[in-house]
Amino acid sequence: MSDRTVLAISGSLREASFNTALIRAAQRLAPAGLTIEQYTDLGAIPPFNEDVEAQPPAAVVDLRERIAAADALLVATPEYNYGVPGVLKNALDWASRPSFPITSWVSPLAHKPIAIVGAAPTGMGTVRAQLQLRQLFLWTDSAVVTKPEIIVTNAHEKLAADGTVKDETTENLLRTLLDALATKIRVTQLAAATA
Repeated sequence: MSDRTVLAISGSLREASFNTALIRAAQRLAPAGLTIEQYTDLGAIPPFNEDVEAQPPAAVVDLRERIAAADALLVATPEYNYGVPGVLKNALDWASRPSFPITSWVSPLAHKPIAIVGAAPTGMGTVRAQLQLRQLFLWTDSAVVTKPEIIVTNAHEKLAADGTVKDETTENLLRTLLDALATKIRVTQLAAATA
């Protein structure tokens, strides 16, 4: 596979975020030909405001351009109050507009290959947040990788802040997901080229 770029977004603004560590792990484990770039400006995205949608803030324009330029997205989400963190949902709301082609402009999320992962300190954290993201990306006609689903529980035991994976099962699942994302990129781009 020739070089492909994945834009990785952590849904946590926390410096020591397990989900940011999961993105760093993905960078370490990416297969040949797949480069994972971490998006670090989530905190700069202002609250969505339809009144300024026609002329969005510079941070929103940058996010949309980076999503459009990437061959795929990798989204790592924590779970807050049974759902997607507000900062992540807000950024995706900006990127999704409009979510169907009512004008000549189409969301950069449309037909974009996307993989979803999540890490939590205990229990079932990220399960419901990941489900909500799958519903959101269904609406935007994104090409979501369905398997494997990765929920890294007890993340403090399995991930180091620098992205070192300390658990063989987690490492194997992440490698499998990244291979599936690379395949989804190829299939999606081939379909677009022959359409």
